[in-house]
Amino acid sequence: MTSEPVTPPDPGGPPDLAELARVVARQRAELDRLRDQAATSAVVERAKGAVMALTGCSADAAGERLLQRAKAARHTLLEECWITLASLAPTPPGPGEATEPVDTDAPVSGTDLLEGSAAPDDVAAALARLGQALVRVATPHDLARCLLEHLGPDMAADAIMIYARRPDGGLALIGHAGIGDRLASQWGRVPPLSGVAALEALRAGEPRWLEDLPSDARRYLLIGEPPERWRSRAWLPVVPAGPAEVCIGVLRRRAGAFTSRDRAHLRGVTDLCAGRLRALDTPAERSTDTATVAVQALFDALPVSAMLLTPVRAASGEPEDFRVEAATAQAGDLLGRTGEEPAGRRLLEFRPALAGGPLWRDCLHVLATGEPREGEPFAHEETVADVAELFTYTTRVAPLGDALVVSWIRHGSSDRQEQRLAELQRLGNLGWANWNLVTREGSWSTQAFTLLGRDAADGPVRLTEMPELALPEDTPALTRAVGELVQAGRAFDVPFRIRTTGGIRHLRLVAEAVADSYGTPVEVHGFVQDMTARRRAELALVESERAILTQHDVLQAERTLASRLQHALLPMANRPVHLAGLRVEVAYLPAQSDVHVGGDWFSAIELPDEDALLVVGDVAGHGVDAVATMAQLRFTAKGMVITGSSLTGALDRLNTLLLHSRDSHATATMVLARYDPRRRRLVWAQAGHPPPLLLRDGEARYLDRPRGMLLGATATPVFEEAECRLAPGDRLILYTDGLVEHPPESIDLGLERLAEAVAAPHTDGPVALGPLLARMLPDERRDDVCVVDVRVPGIMET
Repeated sequence: MTSEPVTPPDPGGPPDLAELARVVARQRAELDRLRDQAATSAVVERAKGAVMALTGCSADAAGERLLQRAKAARHTLLEECWITLASLAPTPPGPGEATEPVDTDAPVSGTDLLEGSAAPDDVAAALARLGQALVRVATPHDLARCLLEHLGPDMAADAIMIYARRPDGGLALIGHAGIGDRLASQWGRVPPLSGVAALEALRAGEPRWLEDLPSDARRYLLIGEPPERWRSRAWLPVVPAGPAEVCIGVLRRRAGAFTSRDRAHLRGVTDLCAGRLRALDTPAERSTDTATVAVQALFDALPVSAMLLTPVRAASGEPEDFRVEAATAQAGDLLGRTGEEPAGRRLLEFRPALAGGPLWRDCLHVLATGEPREGEPFAHEETVADVAELFTYTTRVAPLGDALVVSWIRHGSSDRQEQRLAELQRLGNLGWANWNLVTREGSWSTQAFTLLGRDAADGPVRLTEMPELALPEDTPALTRAVGELVQAGRAFDVPFRIRTTGGIRHLRLVAEAVADSYGTPVEVHGFVQDMTARRRAELALVESERAILTQHDVLQAERTLASRLQHALLPMANRPVHLAGLRVEVAYLPAQSDVHVGGDWFSAIELPDEDALLVVGDVAGHGVDAVATMAQLRFTAKGMVITGSSLTGALDRLNTLLLHSRDSHATATMVLARYDPRRRRLVWAQAGHPPPLLLRDGEARYLDRPRGMLLGATATPVFEEAECRLAPGDRLILYTDGLVEHPPESIDLGLERLAEAVAAPHTDGPVALGPLLARMLPDERRDDVCVVDVRVPGIMET
């Protein structure tokens, strides 16, 4: 590896950090490449050594044979090396035993990739990439993660599980990826039961393809919560020379069969994994060298819970796990694995839940800094004399050369009491203080020094000097309280403020005296509490209440103004009026919410040609602006129709007026109707408004709406007119949406209820609007309501 020169910056100038970062990144990439190259060379040399041992040939000849076999099988050299390592006999022959001859020129792959045909190019390329990736695999968990990264994109694999056969015939989960720790723990050990697909695959030495979930669920015991989590699975035995001892599971959420290409790919994967698994170290077997035995003997004699850890580093050099070199008997209990021996195992394999936890972070910190670290106390339940009891522990991590010593310290009752007192002071944001009035000495807790902003090295101040710490405005009250306590023994609870580097702090001092047999105060004890957060919250609450009251007054004034303006612009008739032979009754009810006044309005006037003009409208929004827009539209509409504009022409001009008003975002809906009494002809148009309701001969129906758009919505609206002939006795209801719309209820239900209410028979003669409104409106109205009730007199009435 070569280093790259870095151009030095100008003397006195800042270093070029970006250039330094790029150089470091290139150097790191080069280091990773060299590590991969070294690992690859190790695999090749191991395979050459195996060929040399079996054939007695030279190293060059062994390398040439590997190259020839790789070329004949269309493998990369690295793939052929893995397959060669997998083909080795599981145990060497004993003394005097004959060794079967090995045909080193024959293919050593346990299975053909495509049932006797060559693998497709894409499968061969994928296996070549996997062979290269396997050189970085150091544990079965690494292998599972590597396979998931390899098979996930290729065939939608979602999880990988690697099982090894146990001496009792069952299975032990030695590696997994894509499943959680809980599921891994539940299926960590599988007894030798029938109906386990992985066991059947190992016993038969052939894959088991689970591709039909209903059928598979009846035949096999399926892994997963629920089992339907993975709808297709493959269990593939890893078949080296000798009986299969390892089975790889590929689990997919996707349903359906594994294609012939997928099966060929997976057979090639197992061939490569057989060599990798044979080359892996066996971390479960502990070293028996003298040093290790001596260290474990030392830990066996320790009366505390402790472990000796050495880091296991990834290819990048970063620690990815820790190996437990030695441990005391109690360590397994504290790690939640009672009765299991942690020594000789990897920490995360022994206790996966530790990853990312406080102990894990402490170990990484100590490993990086070389400084001991003590963790936060935690509670652990133990059984003492058949009684469960909680004890408090603290973890401590200390460096020991390149290793770490982790110990757990159990605190006694006095330690626990002191710890609880410290936690109480911290949670309550207070600290205790004592003063001896005879010796004039004092003692404070650490938290008291912190709250008062005083260095503990300077010691506590005397009780009579406490007022000097307060702001000048608070000094007299505190001085008076201290004097009464010292002279007469009168307890006090006094707030005061101090100035610190972080600003003004609000404190509270509570103290009481202890008197001698003559009643003279001789000792004072109390506490100081930080009330800054509470005081700020109180001030914020007062400001908020003040702002709410001010806003309420403003809203109330606005509502009063809007209400007066509305009443001035929209006068209400006390009784029905007669226009062009029609009897017209109107009603306006403002919303009962006391926040705003709305923009609903009506018009009912007789035109110069003795026709009647009937209008209802609704401006979006509330308040003064809505009332002003309502007035503008109401008077403009009447003026346009009186001067001869058609109904659609009036709506078109009103839309233009609204678009160019002060509030360009205002919108409104309305209905314009003109009644000719000579022909009883009603012509009407609408702009996004609900249609009028016609009652004739006891049957209520809504008039068919002509085309019309919301006013203020577009500069090119389309409006049309509709015509209706009224008959004697007809009743026509024009209204705003507040009458029929009551969220969360659908407006369609409101329209149906209005039709039913109008059509309901009445026996008390002509019915006013009051009963109708009472039936239609809820107890609390959220919107204004405007109704124009038009009646055509019957023949007898005329």
